[in-house]
Amino acid sequence: MIRRKRTCWVAVILVCVLLVSGCSIWSEPSDSANNKKVALTLWYWNRSIDDKLIAKAKEKFPNIELTAQKIGGDFKAKLKTTLAARSGEPDIVALNDWIMELFPSEDRFYNLYDLGAGEIEDQYLEWKWKQGVTPSGQMIGFPMDTGPTALFYRADLFKEAGLPSEPEEVARQLDSWDAYATAGEKIKDAFGGKVFLTDNIGSVYNQVLSQGTERYFRPDGSFIGMDSPLVRKSWDTAVAFKQKALLANADGWTPTWNAAMNNGEIASFVGAVWMKQVLQEAAPDTSGQWRVTRAPGGDGNNGGSFLSILKSSKHPQEAFELIRWLQSPENQLEQYQTLNLFPSAPGVFDQPAMKEEEPFFGGQATGPVFAASAQQVPDAFFGERYPSVHNIITRRLNDIAKQNSDPQQVWTDTVQRVERELQR
Repeated sequence: MIRRKRTCWVAVILVCVLLVSGCSIWSEPSDSANNKKVALTLWYWNRSIDDKLIAKAKEKFPNIELTAQKIGGDFKAKLKTTLAARSGEPDIVALNDWIMELFPSEDRFYNLYDLGAGEIEDQYLEWKWKQGVTPSGQMIGFPMDTGPTALFYRADLFKEAGLPSEPEEVARQLDSWDAYATAGEKIKDAFGGKVFLTDNIGSVYNQVLSQGTERYFRPDGSFIGMDSPLVRKSWDTAVAFKQKALLANADGWTPTWNAAMNNGEIASFVGAVWMKQVLQEAAPDTSGQWRVTRAPGGDGNNGGSFLSILKSSKHPQEAFELIRWLQSPENQLEQYQTLNLFPSAPGVFDQPAMKEEEPFFGGQATGPVFAASAQQVPDAFFGERYPSVHNIITRRLNDIAKQNSDPQQVWTDTVQRVERELQR
């Protein structure tokens, strides 16, 4: 009887051991126990990151299973829709120069300062770095490329009009927007009005605006007002170019613009560094005739991107190490060579790759021109409502250029429209 009881107890103990072991066997294994990879998803658009660099990243970080999704169509709209739905968000997302529109949603992003960004801040252009920091001091965007501006001009047309044609001399003589307009008058006279100084009214306004600090809003969110010196100067300069018949009224990203450039109807324009590729594709017949020099009125920036980490990511530290590597100075230099993405890390500006001669620009090395510009871009605040105000102004300027609307009446109407927009 005693032996039977002992046997029963032994059996009970064995069953318990097996049950405990069974629970251990079927429990979810830990990542570290099985060396499971960290899964990260990256959203980017075509040519914002080199696909070959992404392939290298997958080799560089064997602990990360990276899914890189190239998003087509309206990237910003898709991102905002996804954020609103709070579902299907990537871990890492590229943001363009509209990053300021997402500042009110800063709580949806990790503060990159908390992940170690401050350790490498001095490797990047100060003004670019600040563009990824919200007014409250939270860094939601890591610097990618930049868009420093310069004057693109046809050396042959300038020379024929009796203007200087060498970059250094052009920069000295056309150092202001007034001097640039005077050069436009000479071009108009020399070619009987068949060659225009520059492309369109919006381009002039944008470039003058990019050379100043106070745009439309202060860091505290308050509206500076339409009568700020910078806004009025940008508006008045653009209108003056229209009144002097210096504009071809050729809008960018259109067949009209491409044809005007290729046919020699436009002698110059102020644009960002990424316009080099746009120009070469639009005007192949003009190869060798273009040059680049510092812009009249000063340096500015147009465009440039960032990388952010969404709060929905379960692996923010790994995500940060990945974007830190992707946008290291060395990799930014490589992407300048492969995609013409101008670095935000000035430490690479003196590298030989940044000084290569370019046949399309008559053998000129344009890199040093844009590098000098990038280091002099003014530190400006934009604010989340910058795009809505800016779009109203540029649309109304087009009415002046294309419909011959009265500038003073349009100005009054524009001020009212902006005020209504800000009351919404």
